Amino acid sequence: MNTINKLEDLRLRHNELLLAGGEDKIAKQHSAGKLTARERMQILFDEGSFMELDAFAGTDAPCDGVICGYGTVDLRPVFAYAQDFTVMGGSIGKTHGDKIAKVIDLAVKTGAPIVAMPDSGGARIQEGSDALAAMGLLLQKTTMASGVVPQIAAVMGPCAGGSAALAELSDFVLMTKESASLYVSSASAIKGASGETTTAKELGGAAASAETNGNCHLVCEDDYTLLATVKLLLSYLPANNLEDAPAAGSDDINRLSPVLDSLVPDDDAASYDVKTALCEIADAGSVLELMPLFAKNIVTALARLDGQTVGFVANQAQEGGLLSAAAADKATRFVRFCDSFNIPLITLTDTDGYVAEIAQEQAGLARKIAALSYAFAEATVPKLNLILRKAYGSAYVAMGSKHLGADMTFAWPTAQIGVMQADGAAEIVYRKEMQKADDPISARKNFVEAYKETYANPYDAAKRGYVDDVIEPSTTRQRLIAALLMLAGKREVLPAKKHGTMPL
Repeated sequence: MNTINKLEDLRLRHNELLLAGGEDKIAKQHSAGKLTARERMQILFDEGSFMELDAFAGTDAPCDGVICGYGTVDLRPVFAYAQDFTVMGGSIGKTHGDKIAKVIDLAVKTGAPIVAMPDSGGARIQEGSDALAAMGLLLQKTTMASGVVPQIAAVMGPCAGGSAALAELSDFVLMTKESASLYVSSASAIKGASGETTTAKELGGAAASAETNGNCHLVCEDDYTLLATVKLLLSYLPANNLEDAPAAGSDDINRLSPVLDSLVPDDDAASYDVKTALCEIADAGSVLELMPLFAKNIVTALARLDGQTVGFVANQAQEGGLLSAAAADKATRFVRFCDSFNIPLITLTDTDGYVAEIAQEQAGLARKIAALSYAFAEATVPKLNLILRKAYGSAYVAMGSKHLGADMTFAWPTAQIGVMQADGAAEIVYRKEMQKADDPISARKNFVEAYKETYANPYDAAKRGYVDDVIEPSTTRQRLIAALLMLAGKREVLPAKKHGTMPL
């Protein structure tokens, strides 16, 4: 065979790989509303930039059911792998696992993000222990990459068993609305074990994963929307833990926001949307909320301030603002991610305390709050705390307060800071006076107001050094940007240890 024939043979082999599982299976993939693995790669990467690795690996199936390689997304290097459901159901076997492991190793070595696109029926049963070894290898490699390079799981098909755990090791999980599912035990396995009847969608569909169990960060309409969202998310993130996130645009750093001066209602019981504050403070159009459907009483979002990526954690007064086990868990995961990748943290505090329910205690509320406190205390990135209104008890402390190591704490004039709510505190502080009053009801109201004016205000905390400044709400953006600029060179070294024992 001469050189020309060898080139023709190479092209023929490549063309055979492009057919994947065959035209019928590709058509079936499309009829299910899903793109093929190769189509997903082409959409994710800049045009012409995708370079495939190990295309000829394996012998019995094209690419052994997974497309692996690298390219650029908005001119930045990214590694990716996409399981091919048209080839053996995208099942994981030895070669399949080895290919993905190589991509992860290269990403860590070069300091580039990883995008995983699960679409798999699970382990390749016919490979027996080799399939289990492959799954273990991927769990180990993904764990070692955690905190070194950002990892995104873009779930656009089934993702079950060990694959579900693999996806959850990623920093972010995105799912398509109809075609994606993520669960450990299938509906049939549950039926056989417990007699319970369910469906894949009820068990681990996008809605269940985003609203009920918090396994999913964002739900997208289809493959196209999801891949566009992955690109958007990558634009906020650094390439690795040694680099800063790329700066992207800005608006006037001195822009005032008069709407914030009247955002907090005069009535303590009235609510407002804290997302209004986020959007006013951040660069215009830069707020990207994560896990918006889960634990709505707390908001986690990436945004930009003066072009720099920051992470916001905010109590949502519109949803009561109380901390729950789910809210604490959601915030903890986000805080840990931001700290891992040098993204400054800003907390917006307005909380009365915790959700007082038996179910919350049974859900491990104490442990979840401990984990949140741990995450904030351990974080070494610049940390800013802004108190909007209520800051009561240990719930306030857990929200990235000065007492947990916030570098700078600001408060609006509407801030109320205290061990407990004014109603209860006034009854303790002014108990004798209330008992002597001719009109206890009127006296109680007056003493509650007296307590607020004397103790539950930002100025008392400022006198004690717990608030660095009380600011006009309209100037918040200016003050936060200035504080971040001052903290840009922050260096903090933690005590030497293998790792802490975070209460997970």
